[in-house]
Amino acid sequence: MLLAAAALLILRPWDGGERGEGPASARAFVIRAVDGDTIEVRIGGREEDVRYIGVDTPETVKPDTPVQCFGPRASAFNHRLVEGRRVRLVFGVERRDVYGRLLAYVYLGHRFVNASLVRRGLARSLTIPPNDRFAPLFRGLELRAARAGRGLWSACPA
Repeated sequence: MLLAAAALLILRPWDGGERGEGPASARAFVIRAVDGDTIEVRIGGREEDVRYIGVDTPETVKPDTPVQCFGPRASAFNHRLVEGRRVRLVFGVERRDVYGRLLAYVYLGHRFVNASLVRRGLARSLTIPPNDRFAPLFRGLELRAARAGRGLWSACPA
């Protein structure tokens, strides 16, 4: 049992490196929501920061950056939705960003968290190839939220 746990820590099967080697998804426990589009999870006995792919919420905790319009609302929504829960992470082609965070599409049961943020007007779409699998979906949700004046689209200057 100890040997298997040690192998998990060393091999980190959920982490396929920079590109998409390794498992396409993994289960994780959300320790905390850092802000609207970043969570800290426990995965394979290790703590990792996870940045949601394809979305960008207004800043609340970025150093040397003021809290942005609607950032606290996006962060609060993310806290209520995922904190203390088990989620499924579906990894992108690139597994990590320049800050070392895992990049993932996040699911709580059947709920697609990334899409929920955009649909509610709590996030804008953000396409960074090669992690662009759901870019058309996110752009469509963003357009609908903007047209309906949901969330940041009615509260924040352009």
